[in-house]
Amino acid sequence: MAAGVFPIRQPGGAAIAAALAALVLGTLAAVAWQARGLSALGPWDWRAVWFTIWQAVVSASVSAILAIPVARALARRRFAGRAVLVTLLGAPFILPVIVAIMGLISVFGRGGVLNDALRAAGLPEISIYGWQGVILAHVFFNLPLSVRLILQGWQAIPAERFRLAESLGFAPRDIARHLERPMLRAVLPGVWLAVFLVCLTSFTVALALGGGPRATTVELAIYQAFRFDFDLGRAAMLGLVQIALCVAAMALARWIAIPAAFGAGLDMPSQLRGLGGWRRLADGLAITLAAAFLLWPILAVTLRGLPRIPLLPPEVWDAAVRSVVMALISATLAILLSLALALAIARGGARWIETAGMLPLVASPLVLGTGLFILLRGVASPQAMALPVTVAINAIMALPFGLRALIPAARDLEGDFGRLADSLDMRGLARLRLLVLPRLARPLGFAGGLAAALAMGDLGVITLFATDQPTLPLKLYQLMNSYRMADASACAVLLMAISFALFWLFDRGGRLA
Repeated sequence: MAAGVFPIRQPGGAAIAAALAALVLGTLAAVAWQARGLSALGPWDWRAVWFTIWQAVVSASVSAILAIPVARALARRRFAGRAVLVTLLGAPFILPVIVAIMGLISVFGRGGVLNDALRAAGLPEISIYGWQGVILAHVFFNLPLSVRLILQGWQAIPAERFRLAESLGFAPRDIARHLERPMLRAVLPGVWLAVFLVCLTSFTVALALGGGPRATTVELAIYQAFRFDFDLGRAAMLGLVQIALCVAAMALARWIAIPAAFGAGLDMPSQLRGLGGWRRLADGLAITLAAAFLLWPILAVTLRGLPRIPLLPPEVWDAAVRSVVMALISATLAILLSLALALAIARGGARWIETAGMLPLVASPLVLGTGLFILLRGVASPQAMALPVTVAINAIMALPFGLRALIPAARDLEGDFGRLADSLDMRGLARLRLLVLPRLARPLGFAGGLAAALAMGDLGVITLFATDQPTLPLKLYQLMNSYRMADASACAVLLMAISFALFWLFDRGGRLA
């Protein structure tokens, strides 16, 4: 068999993993070196560290606790539109953060629907700015993620266990004690950790809703150190603190998690028995409230902005084209890197390869971007490198999510067909074209769609340098700061539509391949 020009082997994946680790750690070192070392943190920095930990703990805990009754209701109820609702629960994860913030302001802001109702009733208004706004936005983003993960836990309980419980005459409290609580002990630490890590590295939410120094996250403090103080030593020290917090959270979750130990089943569909009475009403209320909380802000910004899309100024459309091109390039890079790493891991790659692939989860994209600017400053000006560096950072930050989608499928592929392909000397492009791409098309499409949507809605590194070439999220943020809320709403709808369209095109393409 002919060997391709680009062989897919473990050393290639190892080289990419090593380069990724060097990039994450090297950019941090570059920032510290440029600053002649790390700087001590002041009182306001430690206040930002404390607020970051506090709001991440509260946000993760509230998201996980609220998700339990919603996931349980979805696990034991069947109704028209259930599949659509479960699918829509994934929408906030790919929804651009700045668009969701606009939606939340439309509902909970000073001129929002909720405050209008409170004023009409003679009650005091609420403010979305400050710690309460940060936590509200984080729960909005992470409640659906928590519901999906916990729902998978319920569905993973073998159906035979429920049938056995029914044959033994178990009451609902007995099922909760022997089946549901062990599952939650196994699943909840991972759910909590995933949400905690997202909230720990939050930037856009704190930038838009933080409301001042008392509600500043570490990531926002890094941005302020770069943008306003140009204190690289303090930024590097804050970046190290953020990595340490993420690693400590991972270790804590791994220590707390207890396997459920249900054993294997016959892979039959698992379903809780849907009891009537007050439990039916409670399940219906949980599903209705969750759906309203998640869909109301999206609907509010859509109704407000949709009619004004044709009236958007030309610079918004220029930013949209720029963002689409950047998102497509980022998605392509993320797919290539994820595929190479996943194949290397599936073929028995060292444990550190997977660890390196997960490193972007704990890294600050602002530190990564600034470190790249420092390393490449002799090549071009920061303004000229702003868009290429943003593309690269977006691809790297999407890499862990692509790996989570690809690694299980790549391991199945290697287990089912690896030895046969090796015996036929199928390597390189031949193996890629005839075996890998057809079998991994679906997870590749999903990973590409996720990377494109996340890159389309990113408001991170671009805020530091490229104000004269804004992406669509940055243009939306500029419109909000200029109080051009009508144009901002239309821009938000456009950004949301493009993000969902990119995800659908990649995901659909993978399903049709």
